[in-house]
Amino acid sequence: MKIKLEDALEDINNLKIGQDPDYRFSLTPHVYFMKYFLENVYCIYLAWFLIYQDALLPSKVNILDIAAGPGTVAYGLALFLQSSSGFFHIPQMHISYYSLEKQDAFQFRGLQFWRRYIESRLTTVNAYFRFVPTDIFTWKTQSNNLPKDFFDFIVISHCFFLDPAKRVEANNTYKQIFATSLKNSGYVLLIVQDKKLFKIYDVHQGENQDQEKNVVHKFLAELGLELVWYKYLTSTGSRKSLPSGEFGKFAQEKLPKQMYMNPILKQYFGQKYQSCYTLDDYVILAKK
Repeated sequence: MKIKLEDALEDINNLKIGQDPDYRFSLTPHVYFMKYFLENVYCIYLAWFLIYQDALLPSKVNILDIAAGPGTVAYGLALFLQSSSGFFHIPQMHISYYSLEKQDAFQFRGLQFWRRYIESRLTTVNAYFRFVPTDIFTWKTQSNNLPKDFFDFIVISHCFFLDPAKRVEANNTYKQIFATSLKNSGYVLLIVQDKKLFKIYDVHQGENQDQEKNVVHKFLAELGLELVWYKYLTSTGSRKSLPSGEFGKFAQEKLPKQMYMNPILKQYFGQKYQSCYTLDDYVILAKK
């Protein structure tokens, strides 16, 4: 058990250095929930708020989540709707959520978690789920399974590749799905870690926003998409990466702690520091 947990942790920790995890281990969903689920929900929560702020979120919304993990995209939307209900009026929404994820254990754990923590809330979320275990690298054999011209949003969160051959293959699949299954009026929401986005193009990330825009446009051109807007979500307020020791000090002094997860991280991973809520992602909204 311990070896499997360590293998899954080592694999999924590649995310933080901009590398490509494989997500193949049986305990990968457990590690993801403990290490990265809360941060990713936080990022997606903010993305849905930005979309709502631009009046782009319909009351009946069809969402396709590619490489969905445990359904983080649905959690972010549900929590946005629940937490905002006391501040401004949002009409009763109906969410049709379609998950594509290669590891069915991710989907199973995500649904268990939804039933335990979302359906028990006082403010209910009217959601229909469809879970399809599939690998985007074998997608060609299953390309007729998705409804045509159906989705208001197609979301890809962190499923982008440094390896050039994998990136081309994945992007070709994405473009096929956009072309056939996204409504003409629909949007593509992309979440990509800052380190990975700049590593793809061998560019050093800095405060030069013209360079940053150029990188974002290159990224979208490979996907056959046009930019609507993008936001850089960062915990530090800076585009320059802090050295790890300096960032750790900043996090402990300035950022909110994951107070309920830290005892679990200490128990299972022997983690000696306190995890905080951090952000280092580009949120990109695009269209065909």
